[in-house]
Amino acid sequence: MAAPRYSAPVLWVRGTSPVLKSLFTLDSKPFCSTAAASRPLSAQQLAEKLRAQKREQKTKKQPVPTTPVQRRVQELVRFTQQLQRVHPNVLAKALSRGILHQDKDLVVINKPYGLPVHGGPGVQLCISEVLPILAKMFHGHKAEPLHLCHRLDKETTGVMVLAWEKEVAHQVQELFRTRQVEKKYWAVTVRVPVPSAGVVDIPIIEKEVQGQQQHHKMTLCPSYRMDNGKMVKVRTSRNAQIAVTQYQVLSSTVSSALVELHPVTGIKHQLRVHLSFGLDCPVLGDHKYSDWNRLAPQKLPIGTLKNLGLKQSKARYIPLHLHARQLILPPLGSRKEELQLVCRLPHFFVHSLHRLGLEMPNQNENEHNEARPLGAQ
Repeated sequence: MAAPRYSAPVLWVRGTSPVLKSLFTLDSKPFCSTAAASRPLSAQQLAEKLRAQKREQKTKKQPVPTTPVQRRVQELVRFTQQLQRVHPNVLAKALSRGILHQDKDLVVINKPYGLPVHGGPGVQLCISEVLPILAKMFHGHKAEPLHLCHRLDKETTGVMVLAWEKEVAHQVQELFRTRQVEKKYWAVTVRVPVPSAGVVDIPIIEKEVQGQQQHHKMTLCPSYRMDNGKMVKVRTSRNAQIAVTQYQVLSSTVSSALVELHPVTGIKHQLRVHLSFGLDCPVLGDHKYSDWNRLAPQKLPIGTLKNLGLKQSKARYIPLHLHARQLILPPLGSRKEELQLVCRLPHFFVHSLHRLGLEMPNQNENEHNEARPLGAQ
């Protein structure tokens, strides 16, 4: 028995609204015509079509800026993304143009913002990946790769030491481990530390944060607590690490400060934790340690946002304002005197200082630093 024939368009249109009629009448454009079905898209045509759609969406999402605020936001967006898009050879060449110091043992670079030291999930480019290329630029194609002597956070800029020989790298690492290297950082803080100079001596421990997004953070693990107005020593966790930071305010306004930091110890994220949780003055652009309970863009005072020319909804584009300003290495190998390495501030850091009304101390004109980080720096 033959199957009954139905006229689906007529059955659906009858008794429906004009809008539905326009969707289902025979005069409407079919979803797939016989001609189209007979000529399917090739792989190349499909790829070109997808690329065109992607370009169109990208154009829509990034309109031409018409105000200073929009221009500032687009500048920050490009700045936070550009380093992961360049070719390793391009990055190595940029680093080679910005060498702070070079001798037969060491090469000192100015680490750009947003560039991780090591690879990992989602990392397209890192410093360790370009070390072989950088070495060949100086010593030819047969050169051995440079070696890392220490590390900086992905978002931290400034002085970074590399060594030609593995043995020399181990010697420098030992100097860092035994606290023989003097380190100075500059940071822009939200709010002003009180007192204006002092020492934060509070152990640090890593803990899991329970919430909508479970994640791990470094946090304070104090050795003392207040009990009925009296300070009482408590038993600290065996996993807590001693952390000591000296600090001094170099310049300040009502709601922000330029602070010089001298980490006596070298615990992970020590400066950010001591500033945020110890002094209640998080680093500007620190979206991880400004709030313990959540991972969210840093909440900034209205006055600070106004000075920066941003809205709170765009605060997530603000980069971390933490800069490895100076390293002093003791005598090493054939070098009989200490080596002082000073690195000028990145462009975005200086720009923020001007907008916030913070003044930089007088800089030594003899600083041997002509380095300038890649791109906006």
